[in-house]
Amino acid sequence: MRNFDDLSEREMLALAISNEEEDSRIYADFADGLVADYPASAQVFTEMAAEENGHRRQLIDLFVAKFGEHIPLIRRQDIRGYIPQTPVWQVRPLNLEAVRAHARAMEKGAAQFYRRAIGRASDAAVRKLLGDLAAVEDQHDNRVAVLERELLTDTARHTEAEHQRRRFILQIIQPGLVGLMDGSVSTLAPVFAAAFATRDPWNAFIVGLAASVGAGISMGFAEALADDGKLSGRGAPLLRGLVCGLMTMAGGIGHTLPFLIPNFTTATAIAVGVVVIELLAISWVQWRFMETPPLSAAAKVMIGGALVFAAGVLIGVS
Repeated sequence: MRNFDDLSEREMLALAISNEEEDSRIYADFADGLVADYPASAQVFTEMAAEENGHRRQLIDLFVAKFGEHIPLIRRQDIRGYIPQTPVWQVRPLNLEAVRAHARAMEKGAAQFYRRAIGRASDAAVRKLLGDLAAVEDQHDNRVAVLERELLTDTARHTEAEHQRRRFILQIIQPGLVGLMDGSVSTLAPVFAAAFATRDPWNAFIVGLAASVGAGISMGFAEALADDGKLSGRGAPLLRGLVCGLMTMAGGIGHTLPFLIPNFTTATAIAVGVVVIELLAISWVQWRFMETPPLSAAAKVMIGGALVFAAGVLIGVS
């Protein structure tokens, strides 16, 4: 590992060339990963990759003029204090906002590098080019804004926003809703059956806790293993499985926690109230994100929940 301050002018220029080449390839990877879903934004990153290539050529021309044809291989990870970049460009499908945030961080880091490099340079031509590149990187946000105004028309923005909304629904809302419905409804029967069979809140809590955790694990694995997301576009299976599993567990735990109250009547009344809130929350999510008419969503969820609740009570008192 080398310290940045120990680099010679020749090595510093070589590092700058390597940085520009790597940044250009990252932007090209962003463009490649976005082109299918966000073609207008992909074009923005294609233009940014071309700009970084232009910077690289300027640096190479200056290097060759000053130091000859051979450019030593020096990379950021060879310099002490370098913080490795999270390879978000390798995670498919790409998240548009994460890509934009990463690009802004890259430009900020590049500007800081050039400003620091100017202090290490003594040659006037080198200092001038480094200063020009630092100014370009500082103004890159403005350049990106110009590119977005040119390439991201209102229609393109609307299309990309709608696609992003659809992906959010498929990757987060849908598996979360499935988990919440399963956890809130399927655990009603065992919890209230145990409660009315034993009239002991602690027994009901233990049964509800076991049912919630078991259902969460089961639903999480089922969601993650059922679809790898490549054909359906539903995204990373591990993320969907985690969301589904956690929401399943949360749905069951909600009406299980009241049974920590020692008094059976009080615990049961509060648990029933929590069930009503859970079912209303499910109805709201269906209306808000799945475009289900509110009365229809509420009626379906309430009827299903009431049937399962009644089954649990009947089994418990029989």
